Amino acid sequence: MRVKLEGITVLALDVPRLTRFYSDVLGFKVIIEEKHYTEFESDGIRLAIFSAPLMADNTNNHHSFLEERKGQAFELNFQCDSPEDVQLLYDDFVSKGATGITAPKVMSWGHTTGFFADPEGNIHSLFAVNPITLENA
Repeated sequence: MRVKLEGITVLALDVPRLTRFYSDVLGFKVIIEEKHYTEFESDGIRLAIFSAPLMADNTNNHHSFLEERKGQAFELNFQCDSPEDVQLLYDDFVSKGATGITAPKVMSWGHTTGFFADPEGNIHSLFAVNPITLENA
């Protein structure tokens, strides 16, 4: 017996605001939009946003959905085709309302990576695997 990851649901206090960000800034196409739930078109894994207070209702008022969230709970990683694309998308996202956290730079693990936050403070990354040069081989 095995389990398969089917989807990721982002919990939000303001579903419409976060929906606009993921749609307008990140470019995800909305396929279902309700007052407390949004689902985006995504290949392979369902990506959705759902109201945190309503999740409390669904879980017999579990305290984790009622308490104020503190700190990073999850990170979405967006792979780009090139380091140049990382910079272009980072600048585009920030110009459209994402909060810049760390501008793209070459990391020790061989990626060019930049970090940005969505309107609810979740920090995500854009990255590209750097091409291997003869110097790095």
